Formats: sequence, C-alpha cells, structure tokens
Amino acid sequence: TAVKDIFIYGNHSPSMYPAFAHATIDGKPAAEVINDQAYLEGDFCSTVGKRGAAIIAARGLSSAASAANALVDHVRDLSTPGAIHSVAVKSEGRYGFDPNVWAGMPVRTTTPGSYEVITDYDLSDAFSQQKIAATNAELVGEREMVADMLG
Repeated sequence: TAVKDIFIYGNHSPSMYPAFAHATIDGKPAAEVINDQAYLEGDFCSTVGKRGAAIIAARGLSSAASAANALVDHVRDLSTPGAIHSVAVKSEGRYGFDPNVWAGMPVRTTTPGSYEVITDYDLSDAFSQQKIAATNAELVGEREMVADMLG
C-alpha cells in the first residue's frame, strides 16, 4: 500500500496510539503529506481508536471479519523476514510502558515465526508521551482488575 510505517502502541481500545511520526505516504513523511497536525493528533487518533465500534455500527454485526482479516495480515507478516508490523508483546518497560503489561508495539520479523521488538523509534515528544501514558494507565488498570478478580 501507499501508507507504510504507522504503528499502533498500547491497548486494543480507544486509548490505542497510532503513532504517525515515522509513517510515510508514497515514500514521503505522512505528516508533511497531510500537513495538518491538529487533525493527526485529534480526529485521526480518535477515528483509529474507535474503528472497531464504527465497523459494528455500520454493519450492524460484529467486527469479526475485520479481525479475521487482521489475523491473516499478521500471519503473513510474521512469515515474511524483514516485515515490520504492530503486535502485542510483553513491554518489558519499552517505550515507557509498565514492564509487566502486554502492549502493541512495532516488531520486525527476523525469521518465519520469530520477531524482534523495534526499540529505536523516537516517541519523546509531549503528545506521544501523553498518548503512551494514557494507554499504559488503561492496561495497568485492566491488569489490576483481573488480578483482583482472580484473588
């Protein structure tokens, strides 16, 4: 596709962060092509975060077909050395996440079925830090809720 290197960080919920700083459209930086930082930080992030609910509302059905398609893409990428994609991994403190949560981050397939987390993307700007903190807080809260339920 024309869009490359956009990664989802965090939870699979409206708090997810579609980091666009490294994204390209037809080989050009996406932020330059779109040229509207307010849109990227506002409507774009919000729309991506609520996409599952929008699919359900539009179809009147579950978003299972979309999830199935995403699974097919994931298996293809995990089978293709060099492919870069987002996947939930144990954070181990990367990108400012609590070390004991599982969160979406960019990975690179090394060999079919194996990957490495890409750790050199810069998310030090204030907006990225705010988005990471929000999705991390949600993940920590969910982990604590499950721990309480399990006793």
